[in-house]
Amino acid sequence: MADCREKILSNDYYDVITDYPIRMLAEMNRELCYANIENLYNVVYFSRMDVLSADSYFFEYRSVPKLYGLMQDGPIEGGFDPNSLIVSGITQIQREPLALTGRGCVIAVIDTGIDYTNPMFRNEDGSSRILAIWDQSLQTGTPPAGFQYGSEYTREEIDRALQSQNPYSIVPSRDENGHGTAMAGVAAGSRVRGGLSYLGAAPEADIVVIKLKECKQYFRDFYIIPPGVPAYQENDIMLAVQYADTFADAFRRPLVICLGLGTNSGDHTGSSALSRYLEFIAVKRSRAVVVGGGNEGNSKHHFQGGFNGGFQGPNGIPVEIRAEQGAQGFLLELWGSVPDVFTISVRSPGGETIPPLRLGITDSITYGFVYERTQITVAGTLVEPASGEELIQLRVQDPTPGIWTFQVETSGEIHNGEFHMWLPISQFLSAPVYFLESTPYITLTEPAMAMDVISVSAYDAANNSFYIESGRGFSRTGAIRPDFAAPGVDVFTFRGKESGTSLSAAITAGATAQFMQWAVVEGNNALAESREIKNYLIRGASRSSGIVYPNREFGYGRLNMVGAFDALIGV
Repeated sequence: MADCREKILSNDYYDVITDYPIRMLAEMNRELCYANIENLYNVVYFSRMDVLSADSYFFEYRSVPKLYGLMQDGPIEGGFDPNSLIVSGITQIQREPLALTGRGCVIAVIDTGIDYTNPMFRNEDGSSRILAIWDQSLQTGTPPAGFQYGSEYTREEIDRALQSQNPYSIVPSRDENGHGTAMAGVAAGSRVRGGLSYLGAAPEADIVVIKLKECKQYFRDFYIIPPGVPAYQENDIMLAVQYADTFADAFRRPLVICLGLGTNSGDHTGSSALSRYLEFIAVKRSRAVVVGGGNEGNSKHHFQGGFNGGFQGPNGIPVEIRAEQGAQGFLLELWGSVPDVFTISVRSPGGETIPPLRLGITDSITYGFVYERTQITVAGTLVEPASGEELIQLRVQDPTPGIWTFQVETSGEIHNGEFHMWLPISQFLSAPVYFLESTPYITLTEPAMAMDVISVSAYDAANNSFYIESGRGFSRTGAIRPDFAAPGVDVFTFRGKESGTSLSAAITAGATAQFMQWAVVEGNNALAESREIKNYLIRGASRSSGIVYPNREFGYGRLNMVGAFDALIGV
């Protein structure tokens, strides 16, 4: 019988997120393996031998972990340029009289790991500024207390490794991708050569790193993720957040959690388990959560449609998707607004059709085609429990290249009539797949729609123009997201110049640690949390004349830390 760690790591076990009391599940399975998250959720690991195939949609949509990808482009060559920090007012408040450098605060970077040997993460005496690394992907060490997998490395072990000729023999954790190292450096990189070679937004903050393990193969198969593309499970991210929170609790230190990951899965209102857990953390005292809005604004992966009131005729609304040669498949989600009832039919490029179908709570049906290799599984529920809205999912495997038509229709009288459809993020597609008629709005990736977290889009600090790839608001229900924009174009990292909203999140996380230092460490507002800090930053944001705020690109403006402190004194 496999122990719990083996079940957590094994591809033979399904990962399920549930809010059921664990005693109910334990009655069904006495050898249950699970991880509890703040008594809000349980991550349960079920043997695949005991349930149907994942393709059958056996579990509720909200219980199946979503997959998250990285949100960064580049790098390109370029020397150190602090302009992104300067235009954000960050370097100005690093200096006297405020001297805010993140001192006394912890920034937690949940990503691909960190190159702990890099000088960006050392003090002047050569010791590490990293308090701990939880590497979920390594099983040779000891897991953190209260967790059942991965290996934890303390600052003492990291310092010992740095003094060794072979540091990885002591602390074997590496960042093979570099994305996490780049984010940590932008948020909290040290003053290298007095800030001439490198400088992060919060150069004296301590750092906690969680290296996420890659998703299980059955998830990669189900979501049709191309080989080699980084993809991370929602439940592993939630456990990483819990680790960061409990770690900072033990030190009684203010904490800023930085996330540069995103997904197009979900209803885009912040109803997912991760979004709701981040909201729970964000309203804790001395806590802040910063999330990037993704790079999906120019991807043509969102369609918004609507019907007029009254009764709809038989034709409905055709939604056309082009699948290029080489596309292995994709998942398509349709979210329909209450109280309307939507159905969907499919026409292949070759003219074969799938009729409209009404499905129950967990029903699914798979169709094949006579003249084409494509298989389509349709699943749906009239009331998706987490959001309360109708959801129709289509899993399209081996799509014939060409234009696919998804005909959306309604049943009965129309009240709201609005529906939205999303394709996966660009990284999760093996070849371009896109709507022929798309909208760039409501393209912020989850969990940027979560309320109370600090949600940022990206702009170019060189000319104040919006980054065309950046996700845009608002939420599907009209909530104001993002809160503001931060520099995210040609931001200098250890690899050169890179672009993406993950870097905007990293800059904002460092700025938030600066504010946390002033508020909590220095005692000016000892009970500060995400919601308050977000609103201080919104008040101080730079706004251009002739632009109406809030708007879908910049939210309430551009990050400006000097403006935030000017607002505090009434300037």
